[in-house]
Amino acid sequence: MSLQNDTIAAISTPQGPGAIGILRLSGPEAVSAAEKCFKPLGPKGLRDHPPRALVYGDLLDSGGQPIDRVLCTYSLSPSSYTGEDTAEFQCHGSPMVLALGLEALFAAGARQARAGEFTRRAFLNGRLDLAQAEAVGDLLSAQSREGARHAAGQLAGALSKKIGDIYSALVDVMAHFHAVLDYPDEDIDPFRMEQLDEALAHQEGALNALLASCGRGRLLREGVPCAIVGRPNAGKSSLLNAMLGWERAIVTDIPGTTRDTVEERCELGGVPLRLIDTAGLRDTTDPVEKLGVERSRRAMEEAGLILVLIDASRPAQDQDFALLQEAMALAPTILVWTKGDLPQAPIPVVNMELPPSVTVSAKVRDLDELCNEISCAFPQDLWGDYGEILTNARQEEAASRAREAVRRAREALTAGFTPDALLTDVEEALSALGELTGQSVREDVTNRIFSKFCVGK
Repeated sequence: MSLQNDTIAAISTPQGPGAIGILRLSGPEAVSAAEKCFKPLGPKGLRDHPPRALVYGDLLDSGGQPIDRVLCTYSLSPSSYTGEDTAEFQCHGSPMVLALGLEALFAAGARQARAGEFTRRAFLNGRLDLAQAEAVGDLLSAQSREGARHAAGQLAGALSKKIGDIYSALVDVMAHFHAVLDYPDEDIDPFRMEQLDEALAHQEGALNALLASCGRGRLLREGVPCAIVGRPNAGKSSLLNAMLGWERAIVTDIPGTTRDTVEERCELGGVPLRLIDTAGLRDTTDPVEKLGVERSRRAMEEAGLILVLIDASRPAQDQDFALLQEAMALAPTILVWTKGDLPQAPIPVVNMELPPSVTVSAKVRDLDELCNEISCAFPQDLWGDYGEILTNARQEEAASRAREAVRRAREALTAGFTPDALLTDVEEALSALGELTGQSVREDVTNRIFSKFCVGK
């Protein structure tokens, strides 16, 4: 992978008006380009101020006319985010000001940055490894506090350290192998088979633990699939809207209004959820509603959490408890008595063990009990230490190959092969681990990773 020698520029804040807008540059001519488009207020030029100092002045358009009064700062290689010379303008968040400023930077010799190019340069210049670079993307797209905390931990190097510990232990095995094989006349203790198997078993266990985190990483990224089920008019769409805080689903008193599953994401009780509002479960001859009921049952089968809703203002029916029993057999379940703001009907005595239950009022958005129960179903320690979990399919696939290579090495050892015959498998494990952090990753893989970033990051 070759490093770029050109200077890139981009708007690094979202489109549309805002309080602040940021223009960012990186590359060998970043500071020079910034100087051409910036006139400090005062006798000193931009470079007369120390790096990282905020300098007040005018942002100039391509014709040299002031277009905004801004703060400008610069950093020098290698002490910057990208490892290159960088500069940044903090402007008022006017789309026109930012567009004119970017045009001026292009006229000064910069070019438009591609998606993820700033972070890609940070990776290529050794400021971030690949796991940390992917964490930048996870942080930008985080939809829950737990997801953001884990991305921040991974960006700080928690996952990289975990991978590095496994990598280092396997390198020690390789180094000892080569020392014994390459220098037979030296007084080097040869590996005993028991020692070798113990060392490999320990790293296989570490890889197993790492791979076991994939499911948690998927839930953090995508949200726990949460099916909201119940008979028609149990209040499913009203609860969905209350959980989201806005009117996403149509709510009427007509049974069968919801014909298809409706999905949205939110965070409740500190847990990222992918809410799935389903069609009311009942026997029907309507072909469209029947398809909706079938999709509702599929949503239950694929759910990580099921909320079974029963209208507390009306006497519960046998069908309600049959649905509850079905849900409990599929996933963690919470019984939600809805319409808590209305007079309550007597709760019948049933011959079954009930799951945790709460009473809610979607009308007044009284969801405190529900938040508490969801927190109990997915406690904070379930997610593990911040930043130490695998969060995407690429990482899972590479870690899986590393584990399989270590496992093959142990099997070959048990079959009686000599230690030198195991070198190939250990080397393969090291190569796969290198892909996790970017030590041995292909350029097409990095292209795919950074293409998912936003421009300006």
